[in-house]
Amino acid sequence: MIDPQTIRLDDRREVRLAGIETVPDESSDRRSALTELIGRHVILRGERDEPDRYGRQSAFVFPDASASSVQSELLTRGHALVSTDIADRDCAAELAAAEAGARNARLGTWAHTTVIKNAESPGDILTRVGQFAIVEGRVSSVRQAGGTVYLNFGRRWTRDFAATISRRMMPSFEAAGVVPKSFENRRIRVRGWVERRGGPRIEVLRVGQIEVVGD
Repeated sequence: MIDPQTIRLDDRREVRLAGIETVPDESSDRRSALTELIGRHVILRGERDEPDRYGRQSAFVFPDASASSVQSELLTRGHALVSTDIADRDCAAELAAAEAGARNARLGTWAHTTVIKNAESPGDILTRVGQFAIVEGRVSSVRQAGGTVYLNFGRRWTRDFAATISRRMMPSFEAAGVVPKSFENRRIRVRGWVERRGGPRIEVLRVGQIEVVGD
């Protein structure tokens, strides 16, 4: 194991666990869980065989003869978060259910109240710039400026948190029957990589990055 999300095989290939992201704290617990779950033999399943720019292959990892992936088990134990790079709907739904079960039971990282960031605390969200995060709050307005739709969580557009949707992503929202304007005045969770553009921002690249809370 190279880190809590990357393993090295006997043939020296480095495999990055697809479909999940890790939280900076709790690394020792997650390492122990990953070591326990991965046996001597594993099966890799992924959309592509070619490595990423860091030379790592992204894949779902199945312990030999197991029907459940390592990723699903880590989510079930609360040692990971569902990422934003899952194209297959059934797979995404399965991982989301595993994460929700751990969240409801307050297992692993979900035992801490700081996992989901409050959209009303932009300063706290900015501590995660360059990192993966989940932000929850009520959308105060939905506005379009140029080729970008902004889901605003506050009135101070240059300081408050916002999720952005590029115009090039709109066909995927339309295909899913989702209208960004429908998020106005609703409480949602947004997951993704935190950037700083005045205030904190998360760019939405997949419909699954947004979850309506309470519906």
